[in-house]
Amino acid sequence: MKTILKAFVNTLEIELEKNTNPNIAFEQKAYMRNQFEYYGIKSTERREIQKPFFIKQFLPQKDDLVELVMALWEKPQRDFQYFAKELIFKYPNQLEKKDIELFEYMVTHKSWWDTVDFIAAKLMGEYFKKFPEQRDLYVKKWIDSNNIWLQRCALLFQLKYQENLDTFLLSSIINSLLASKEFFINKAIGWILREFSKTNPTWVEEFASKTALSNLSRREALRLIS
Repeated sequence: MKTILKAFVNTLEIELEKNTNPNIAFEQKAYMRNQFEYYGIKSTERREIQKPFFIKQFLPQKDDLVELVMALWEKPQRDFQYFAKELIFKYPNQLEKKDIELFEYMVTHKSWWDTVDFIAAKLMGEYFKKFPEQRDLYVKKWIDSNNIWLQRCALLFQLKYQENLDTFLLSSIINSLLASKEFFINKAIGWILREFSKTNPTWVEEFASKTALSNLSRREALRLIS
């Protein structure tokens, strides 16, 4: 790793360690089913710590982003992964076609909803707006992958699209996953439908009435309508 990137990571690590709280760390780790280590820093506090690192003139070069994110993803504390995904969001106008490979890596390594949902809705969502020709190729790849986190991304990347949501595509994705028994898939189906019901409740209600949704998906989908 370049010296400047090492310094960036080391400085971040020093700042996070300064704010360690073992009691909060224990609670955070337990909440995530003991899958990850934590410094014990709450989100609001972590974002304050991050602010100097996200000042435009101090941001690493976009060309170094993959190497930097991979290094942060290897760190044991989950705080580094939170930082990494929010760091990428600071380069909205510099997205490149190849960046989808990095997003896939982040989704398929140290996978859990706390990183996957941000990556899907904010990073992948923006990516497919810029590179719409990539959308169908990757959605099919993710659906066929049998990886529940990539499948969840296929469901959730349109989460904030509102009136621009492609209902034909969403219908196809949901129907292809109806047989899933995975909680995180059925929850995501309900979530994307519930979110879209804020924009088009009639479509969601009609779709739910003619689709064999799981009880969980149906309950979540119609929560704001019922």
